[in-house]
Order: sequence, then C-alpha cells, then structure tokens
Amino acid sequence: MEEVDVEPAITNIPAASGGKHLGFAWGPGDILVYETLYKASGSGSSFIHEVRKDEDIYSPILRKLFNESHHIFVGLQTIREDLPSKNKKSQFVSISKNYRSVIRACMEELQQVVSILLAIELIWNLCEVLFIDAAPAGSLLLHLLDWVRLHKADVDEKAREVLQSESPAEHPDYCDVVVSYVLQGRLEEARQMLVKQATLQPAARNMYKLMDTLLSKMPFYNPGGTQTLTDFDVKWRLWHEEVDRCLQDNSFASNRHLELICKILVGDEDTLLEHKELLSTWYHFLVTRLLFCHPTVKPTELHYYAQSCMTMFLDSRSVPEPLDNILLAAFEFDIHQVIKDCSIALNNWWFVAHLTDLLDHCKLLQSHNLHFGSNLREFLLLEYASGLFTHHSLWQLAVDYFDHCPEFGRVYLELQIEHVPLDTERKALKVLRICEQRQMSEQVRSICKIMAMRALRNNRLGSALSWSIRAKDAAFATLISERFLQDYCARGTFSDLDLIDNLGPAMLLSDRLTFLGKYREFHKLYGEKRFREAAKLLLSLMTAKIAPRSFWMTLLTDALPLLEQKEVSPHQRFSRLWKNLYHCNHKINTSQEEDMEQTKVELLRLALARNLAMAIVKEGTMET
Repeated sequence: MEEVDVEPAITNIPAASGGKHLGFAWGPGDILVYETLYKASGSGSSFIHEVRKDEDIYSPILRKLFNESHHIFVGLQTIREDLPSKNKKSQFVSISKNYRSVIRACMEELQQVVSILLAIELIWNLCEVLFIDAAPAGSLLLHLLDWVRLHKADVDEKAREVLQSESPAEHPDYCDVVVSYVLQGRLEEARQMLVKQATLQPAARNMYKLMDTLLSKMPFYNPGGTQTLTDFDVKWRLWHEEVDRCLQDNSFASNRHLELICKILVGDEDTLLEHKELLSTWYHFLVTRLLFCHPTVKPTELHYYAQSCMTMFLDSRSVPEPLDNILLAAFEFDIHQVIKDCSIALNNWWFVAHLTDLLDHCKLLQSHNLHFGSNLREFLLLEYASGLFTHHSLWQLAVDYFDHCPEFGRVYLELQIEHVPLDTERKALKVLRICEQRQMSEQVRSICKIMAMRALRNNRLGSALSWSIRAKDAAFATLISERFLQDYCARGTFSDLDLIDNLGPAMLLSDRLTFLGKYREFHKLYGEKRFREAAKLLLSLMTAKIAPRSFWMTLLTDALPLLEQKEVSPHQRFSRLWKNLYHCNHKINTSQEEDMEQTKVELLRLALARNLAMAIVKEGTMET
C-alpha cells in the first residue's frame, strides 16, 4: 500500500471484535472494506485505515498539471503512423519538452520547491535524452550537461548574491561559485568570475592568464559542425594533456584556488569527491567525470560509469534512494524497470502513464502483455484515467484517455461513467453527450431514466417528458403523458406548452404521447378559429381509440361548441361524430355514471339531438 500525503482517517469497526471478519479491495478511487467469512491474519485490531489510492488527484496544486498535460496527450495520439521515422522523432522530442514545460510551469506557479515535481522532471528529462532523443556519442554529453544544469540551478542564485556585493572576489561564496561553474562545464561564466579576482592580485596575473587560456581552449563537440567525432577526440586529448602538464609543472602551486580548478579540469577523482557538497548528487558527479575524462562516451557505456560513480559517491553504509535506483535503471537503458520503479515510488499515475504512452509511440516499448491481456501502456492509462474519474471535475479528462485504450478503454468508460454523480441537469447533459457520441445506448437510457424519475418526483413534467423522449422510453413517456392529461383535467390548462408544441416526430414514441401532442394541436386550431380542421382532428382522436378512458368525458365536452359552429356542416357532424359519441356516452353511463356531472351528460344529449335533427332536415331538403 503506497504512502499517502495526509494522515488517513481512522474508522472504528466494532463488529470486527464480535467474531466478524473483514476484507478489502481497491475501488475506483478508495479502498473498499467489506465483511467476509474468512478471518484475516493480524492483530485483530478494530481500527481500519481508509486511504485514497491517488491522493494527488484531489490536490488543487496539481490540477493545472492534469489539465494541461491532457491536451498534450490528445495531440500525441493524432500523429500519423505513416510519417517517416525521422520526422516523427522531432515531433516526439517536442512533445516531451511540452510535458516538461508543464511540469516546470507548475513548480514556478507554486513559488516553492516541490520534491515530487522536481523528481518527475528530473526523470522525464533523462528519459528524453536517453530514449526519445537518443543522443549519440558526443551529443550525449552535451545533453547530459544541460540536464544537470537545469536541475542544479542553485549556483545561479549564489552567483547573483556574489556579483551584487561590493567586492565579489572577497565574498565568502566566490570560490564555490567559480568551482560550481567549472563542475557544470560553464567555463565562460567561470572565466568572467576569475577576472574579478585577477584584478585584485596583479602579481598572479600570469597564472590567471594561463588558466583563462586553458578554460577558453577546452573543446566542446559541435553536432552541427563539420568536425567528426574522431577529430574532436584528438583535439580534446591534446588539450587534456596540456592541462595535465600544467598541473605536473606546478604552474598553479602558489594559488590553491587555481590549482583546485586545474585538478578538476584533468578529472581528478579525489578532488571531485572532496567537493560532494557542490556536486550534491552522484549523477552530477557522473556528468562532471564524463566531461573531464570521457567526453565521447557512448550510450552503451553509460551504465558502467553510472554504477561506479554511484558507488564512489554514496557512503558504503547508506542505502540508495528510490530516485537513485530509477536513474540508474535509465542509465542502464532498462525502460521497463524505470516504469516499474516509478510506479512504486511516485504517489500518482500521471508520470508513468504519460511517459509510457510517449515511449510506446516512439516504438521503444517491446510488446509487454500483462496477465489480463492488456499491454503496459494501456494498463497505466486505464489506472490514471480511473483515478481522474473519482474527481468532481477531472473526470471529463479521463474520457479521452479511455478513448485511446483500444482493448479495454470502452469497458472501463462504461463502468466508470455510471458512477459519475448527476448533481445537475447541466452535468447530466455533459455525461449524456459523451455517451451519445460513443453510441453507449444502455448508458444513455440509464442516465435519461434517472433524470426523468428525478424530474417527475419534483413535479417537473416538462423536464421528465424531455428526458424520457431522449431515452426513447415509451412506457415512461406514456406515464408522464398521463400526468399531463390529469393536470389538464384538474387545472384546465397545459404546462410546458413549448415542449408539447414542438414534440414533432417524438410524439410517435407512444400512443398516449401521440394523443397528448394531437390534443394540444386541437386546442391550437380551436384557438385560431379553424373549427373545420379542429372538428376533423377531434373526430380522428375519438375514432383512433388512443385516448385514455378517463379522458372521454373531456373529449365529449370539447365537442359541444363544435356542434354549434356554422363552419361545420350538420351532415359532417352527424355522419361520424354521432356514432362515436354515442358509443363513448354508453360506456360512460355504464362504468362512470356516478362520477360524472349530470348537467354535462344532459347537455351532450341535447346537443346530439339537435345535431341529428338538423342533419335530417338538411338531408331531407337535399333529397327533394
């Protein structure tokens, strides 16, 4: 169980001491404690520590890291596979630098040293140099120098303090700054600092001039130049021999400071190890040793020098830190060991997930299947994305990670999306859009049904109907349509008219919804005094038998004013309306007589009788 950033809460489980036993398993974000039939070994304590698997997900400090790196990840997935390897390499290096810039931006925003971010950038930068950029001999040392300088920047702060003092050459940290510059191969800065001391010691002017010459003549390999690596090696050896002669001739014997610099230039190991406090780490010692002893080191030789430098630098009684082992594995070009050690040492999945993804795109990871069939890249992305899903806002980032896991990504997304709390309609619509875009029909129906039920419980019929239509749930749409009709009977008006007026083809989802939409259409026609069309629509609703029986009396009452309208001929009124109304009225009299208002029944009978009489008269007149 990995370390957490905060003291975990303690939960008292009294049942544990009463003969019941407990088990545990990792859930999407937290540990799940449950009762089991089997007794767990241990002290039998009734206190259970509930911890989070990925506490950093909940840190507002790292929120920017997660958000910004998400965009880089998505961009990486779009790189075309058919591009030439040479072109893709430059893109991969650029993407790696983008990842590192995000890490550094987070550190700068914090305005304090965060050890976890420093370690992450240190490891990533080294992996970029060794694996992604794959610098060859000559260029390799230049990249390693940049790596050390970037992560050992305290010398610049000291240099500023020295230079801002009244007499820099007499400042207590002056010598340390000069030596630090030399240890990092920053010889131009070292020369500028030495000039300040030379002006204070006119008698030693020749010694300072000689040292300045040695520093200025030290050759550095130029990858873009015409000089071959062999030519550079010859030139460097000649320079090295010259420095060694000056040391043997005691050219700087009278100046302890300059003699120390000369010993560093020849790569004297004892002198380097005497300045551990300035080097601070074994890998800084490694790069400095390579600079002054083996500048043309090949990638395949790195592991030998790395192991020997770590052994020499660290105390024999001290145990290497996890970071030491990770860097050593990188120098040994053991990518899988780097990823494995980082997964154990770091307290979140961000680093290993993104680095592994980038290395996989670079074709640097051999096929490495896990016990459940997924490869290493997908496994780590799934773990990282699952952690994001436990956060109230970062869960949206996780969707893209699942999308780019071809084997198990969709399955994970389907399981995780069901656990997103649908706190608001806005959030529910976001989740729904994600599911609809991916044709996750079962999840779409589930979300819509949950939201429809919630809206119905809150008596928000319009919202409930909208969600049920989106879910294509005919049964639920029928239920809500019934509620709309009940409300209409009770209040005499419809709520959510905009929704009902714009149902369109959605009204065909169920007969009851069709009736609701058409009945509302009847009211609109009647309100616009289009009585002939209104009567025709009302007749169709009566004859289609889609109206609920409890609504028949309402339909009969709606027919009353139409029977008296001149726009509708008596023949038309009689021919279909009489038969239908008589049938409905007969059923009402037999099944619901006690619940009806007798006045309405009498009015209906009177209206029908008058309509029949008018129709008979008109038809008789037409016959004569």
